[in-house]
Amino acid sequence: MVKKPINVLVVDDSSFMRKAIKTLIEEDDELKVVDVARDGREAVEKVEKVNPDVVTMDVEMPRMNGLEALRVIMKRHPVPVLMVSSLTEAGAKATFEALDMGAVDFVPKHLDDLSVNIVKIKSDLIEKIKAVAGKSVSVPCTRKVSVEPMPVKDWAELPSKDRFVSQRVAIVAIGASTGGPRAVQDILKAIPGNFPSAILVVQHMPRGFTSSYAEKLNRLCNIKVKEAADGDIIRAGEAFIAPGGMQTTLKKKGALEVEISVETGPADAIYKPCVDISLLSVSECFPGRALGVIMTGMGADGREGIRKIKAEGGKTIAQDESSCVVYGMPKAVVDEGLADKVVPLEKMSGEIVNMV
Repeated sequence: MVKKPINVLVVDDSSFMRKAIKTLIEEDDELKVVDVARDGREAVEKVEKVNPDVVTMDVEMPRMNGLEALRVIMKRHPVPVLMVSSLTEAGAKATFEALDMGAVDFVPKHLDDLSVNIVKIKSDLIEKIKAVAGKSVSVPCTRKVSVEPMPVKDWAELPSKDRFVSQRVAIVAIGASTGGPRAVQDILKAIPGNFPSAILVVQHMPRGFTSSYAEKLNRLCNIKVKEAADGDIIRAGEAFIAPGGMQTTLKKKGALEVEISVETGPADAIYKPCVDISLLSVSECFPGRALGVIMTGMGADGREGIRKIKAEGGKTIAQDESSCVVYGMPKAVVDEGLADKVVPLEKMSGEIVNMV
């Protein structure tokens, strides 16, 4: 029996980009571009006409831009949408707005030399199209994320520094990929301001996007959120976002302090940032005092880091399949028996609070 191809609608105002993306997609026998659209208005019409499995959506377009089209599509005919975003500050901000509106993920578009860099998005594009095809999508405002009742203990009784030194779980290390930006945002927004542990987020994301992501989260959250910088000191009640295009690790500084190291990392690393690389260093700096959390994403990045955290006596959580955009990274952890708890997204922040 011949497997039905995944039908894709390509939306971009550039004829070169439409042709290039179409060519890249159709190099895979499992994918088929059923139509293309030159702007958001055409995109809305063709989504209803050809009923694609996945839409790739440019942001900046005439008549109706990608965000406007996405809003209409999510209201009238919800379908998995991948934003194709330029590697600029404006492109990053528009991408995160799109994710808030219901886009499932994004693929970076290299604008510095399209004739050379267009091939760089091929693997990411094809992999993500396959991963999100057939997934149910929802407008984020319809999702409810709650925090279960906090423990009886009063975290505010001790000064922040003393609280951190004596805290049973000193750090929460979160790893995520496809679908992660929205999911991590949901979790961090629900973390209380007096949270007694530090948080490190390793989200697969290109350089330039993580700074905008951290700034956005800092505006939305009760705790301080920043993009990690080389030399930052890990502190209770602060969340650090691992920079895109780099590797973030922790290292001890003196008897009590732990600092962040941000480097280019191994040249052969598949992911930058890599969840495994970060979590392995977390386990070394906080043996038995780390909570590792693996969320939605493709592949198995994070499995070995979680294995080490657990071996050192730490705690582990994996997101459940039903709430994942892609059940890849959590599945790798669950299948190895490394998850202490498997939790849906809507209960994740409450579970983190209770386990800390």
